[in-house]
This record gives sequence, structure tokens and C-alpha cells, in this order.
Amino acid sequence: MRKLVTGTFVSLDGVMQAPGGPSEDTDGGFDHGGWVFPYYTEKWGERVQEWMNAADVLLLGRKTYDIFAAHWPRVSDEDEMAARLNGMPKYVVSRTLKSADWNNSTVIGDIPNDVAALKEAGDGEIQVTGSGNLIQSLMEHDLVDEYRLIVFPVLIGSGKRLFAEGTAPSNLKLTSSQVLDNGVGIFTFERAGKLEQGSFELEETDPQ
Repeated sequence: MRKLVTGTFVSLDGVMQAPGGPSEDTDGGFDHGGWVFPYYTEKWGERVQEWMNAADVLLLGRKTYDIFAAHWPRVSDEDEMAARLNGMPKYVVSRTLKSADWNNSTVIGDIPNDVAALKEAGDGEIQVTGSGNLIQSLMEHDLVDEYRLIVFPVLIGSGKRLFAEGTAPSNLKLTSSQVLDNGVGIFTFERAGKLEQGSFELEETDPQ
């Protein structure tokens, strides 16, 4: 069975909207796009490449698909990332897109059933990049097995959040971590069951 993995750039206050550039996603009047650029280093770029090399299938929301499909087919396959992305099977989740022209791309629309079928269809990894709305739906249907986060030392204050209102309470297990010299943190979490709770309150005792 395939493992479904999300890879997300996220600010310290949880925002994932438009990390790559000012025009990437301006929904809600968001004008802070491009907030990862000042923190780019080859170290986290290499980690992203390592993650991508582990992907067998790419799963994308409509907006992220449009961004990728407009860029990567124009990049020579001499570029390792371009060769990987252009060649692998890709599925775009959309209720309005009728066809997907990017090489090896297929449109799906029924998240719980279609994604569950993709997970059952083989081994390896299904990777979700960006695609904030899609991730919310995948979490709602308990389909995410692992979160890979690159956390940037910035506070944005507004915008779409990875773990937004309505996220199902759950435990996560940290499986790897690394903090770079510029404050960027690279973390991997696996899901670890339902949220556990307890109390630090002292139990009342019978005065007698």
C-alpha cells in the first residue's frame, strides 16, 4: 500500500500561502507572497530534492497543478527536478478541470474514494506539494500518513494555514528533525493515533 505524504513550506505561525512568490496565491488579499526566498539555502533545497526522488506519484490541487504545469514542462530534463516531475504519474484533484495536458497527468474528483484507490494501487509514496485546500480535505478524510514540514522563522499573521480551523485532533510522532544555521527547521511527523489528554490538576481528597 502506498504512503501519502505532504511536503509543505510553513511559517512559524502556521501559514502556508504563497511561499514562492508575490503572485502565487493572492486569495483573501494576501500580499506577503515569496516569504521563503530570503531563507533559501542549498541544504534545504537538497532535502526537497531527496523527498521528491522518493515520490512514485504526485497528487496536486488545481491551483498548484496550474503553477507546476505552466513551469516545469518548459524546463529541460537535464534538470533533475524537472526530469522527475515531468516523468512521474500525476493526479490533479478538480471538479471543474476536464483534462490535464501535462505529461502523465490525470484528473480525479472524488477525494475519499479516488485517493484511497491510489493508495491501494501499489507501493511507494504519493506526495502532495503545496495544495493547501487539498491537504485540508485529505486530513478531513484521514488520508495523510506523514507530514514533511520546512518551517521558516517568520510570522505572517494572516493567510491560509496548514492546520486550519476544523483540523481533526490527533497525535503526531516526530521521526526526524534538523535546524539549519539560518533558523529554518526541517521536520517529519507521522500520525500517531487519536489525541491523548490528561490533567495536572490535583485530585481532591476527602478531608476525613
